[in-house]
Amino acid sequence: MIISASRRTDIPAFYSDWFLNRIKEGFVLVRNPMNFRQVSQVNLSPDVVDCIVFWTKNPQPMINRLSQLAGYNYYFQFTLTPYDNTIETNVPDKKCLIKTFQELSARIGRDKVIWRYDPILLTNKFDVKHHVKWFEFLANELNGHTKKCVVSFIDMYKKTERNLKGIDLVPMSEELMKEVAHHLSLISKRYNLQLEACCEDIDLTQYGIEPGKCIDDELISKIIGKKLDIKKDPNQRLSCGCVQSIDIGAYNTCQHRCLYCYANFNNALVDKNVRLHSTKSPLLYGSLEEEDKVSIRKVSSNISNQLSFLD
Repeated sequence: MIISASRRTDIPAFYSDWFLNRIKEGFVLVRNPMNFRQVSQVNLSPDVVDCIVFWTKNPQPMINRLSQLAGYNYYFQFTLTPYDNTIETNVPDKKCLIKTFQELSARIGRDKVIWRYDPILLTNKFDVKHHVKWFEFLANELNGHTKKCVVSFIDMYKKTERNLKGIDLVPMSEELMKEVAHHLSLISKRYNLQLEACCEDIDLTQYGIEPGKCIDDELISKIIGKKLDIKKDPNQRLSCGCVQSIDIGAYNTCQHRCLYCYANFNNALVDKNVRLHSTKSPLLYGSLEEEDKVSIRKVSSNISNQLSFLD
């Protein structure tokens, strides 16, 4: 089993204490986002967790506590973008995040820190020239601290459109996507940086940008030294290359409050859920109620019975 922590919220930045308590107790409760009363109990034993994939804009609260993950395999998807607080309302200063990225890489190895430069959006302020300048700057700062960068262009979900109302977004045409991809590709080659696209329908292979997998069975196999027997995740979009995982986060709980975020769609609900959060609860926020139906999710390791890479 692969644990995703999390597409729905930033667990390392805001819920490290809770997560590490869940690791210590060996299980977590997760509400079904499509059915609030349906709750799954997920075993977090190292015997069944093949890898944990962290998604974060700021892993600093977790860095000095990584020893508590002894016995687990993991890697980080670290988002670092060129936007300021007009777009990423509560994200720390970029200089601090660059240092955090470098520190994390030094601790766990550059193979296990993936740079995410996404989503790419365009405004009069954050135009193509701005992206080219900042991508070059960040690529230089992160040189030697990562091997891969994942890019994607903004998807205009209804909730994203609502959050970005009042921002002078430039429509993202295929021509503009290719222009940005061309520039980023040239820069990435100078820094020997592997560039991959996340969930893009447009073919960018002519720029050396291959379709990627954020939940990446090949990377996980390399990290753990064993092959995995695992299928593509059927719950993701067709253009998504990710393999199956269990997400333990919850929507409307991320306190970064980025305007482009698809995981927050109600700021008042975010405030409420944050108040309901307890580091001691098996749920990310709130507690079990009488109407809830809890089921134990059947999980197992996906490690193949074939010989490992290290045998």
